[in-house]
Amino acid sequence: MIFLAPWIGGITDRSGRRLPWLAVTTGVAVVTTALLGSVPLFGSLLLLAVGLIGFNLGSALYDALLPSVSTVETRARISGMGVGIGYLGSFLGLGLGRFVLEVLDGDYRGVFVSLAGAFVLFAVPIFVWVKESPPVNRVERPVGLLAAWRAARSVPGMVRFLIGRFLYTDAINTLIGGFLALFVITELGLSTSAVNTLLTIAIAAAIAGGFLGGRLTEIWGPRRSLRLVLLLWAAAIIAGILAAVFDLPDLVWIVGVVGGVALGATWASDRVLMLELSPPDRVGEFYGLYAIMGRFATILGPLLWALIVDVLGLGRMVAMAALAGFVLAGWWVLRR
Repeated sequence: MIFLAPWIGGITDRSGRRLPWLAVTTGVAVVTTALLGSVPLFGSLLLLAVGLIGFNLGSALYDALLPSVSTVETRARISGMGVGIGYLGSFLGLGLGRFVLEVLDGDYRGVFVSLAGAFVLFAVPIFVWVKESPPVNRVERPVGLLAAWRAARSVPGMVRFLIGRFLYTDAINTLIGGFLALFVITELGLSTSAVNTLLTIAIAAAIAGGFLGGRLTEIWGPRRSLRLVLLLWAAAIIAGILAAVFDLPDLVWIVGVVGGVALGATWASDRVLMLELSPPDRVGEFYGLYAIMGRFATILGPLLWALIVDVLGLGRMVAMAALAGFVLAGWWVLRR
């Protein structure tokens, strides 16, 4: 991802065509998903890795299509709608998996094939109805990671935004990557079924958060909205810590709702901020950098958690507090 995302983004900026590349990355994600479980464990893990690369590259290209489906006046609303409908897709995926396993009495192999089929079905509209904007500038120039970073340094506010995004996504991706579930099971004593219910509620709240975040961004602008949402994140994490400290497990349900709203609103606002900062002829290239920050954070967050909990032995409370600190650090970096 680190090397491919800016390169593909730069290529699509030069050609003015993102949809053909999106078709390729979607195909990679679909085929690898369909094949999961058809080979032994190591092969399935390799398929998963390749599929995640295809999916995340496709997500960066999808984000870069925002100017093609919106105007300056509507981009915040459209971004929020995209986030909200995306989390609705999470519901559909969970529902499809349960239907295959429980109603059809199928296995996980059938789940993966079904999810791949649904991926194809729901991807069709973007290739049928979306018409790309003509390229702003067809100037030949170097593309790739180093070229993208050099260009980012010349754009006012871009490097500061990318650093801030790294900080808050470090916390967010660590939480939604499974460590929140680990925390509420071990520190609050929730059962696995209760955690699944909590995550379902959080996803529902994220749908609303996407639409709400789009509306707030439209009214207040993306930077102000994003900083407000980051404070909401910090409040939710601190409330989760207090719930564990004072043995208030019922508080976690409120935390789930607040965190879900903040989750949807974060992506709705920061995607628009990225677009506002990006020169029109480098949108794809800079959304590649935008994607890289999320991937770096996905690596560092779990390592930080392991360092605090397992190496230093400071416990999960301190690890959660560190995540809140990362969110507030991102909020501080984005003050200008």
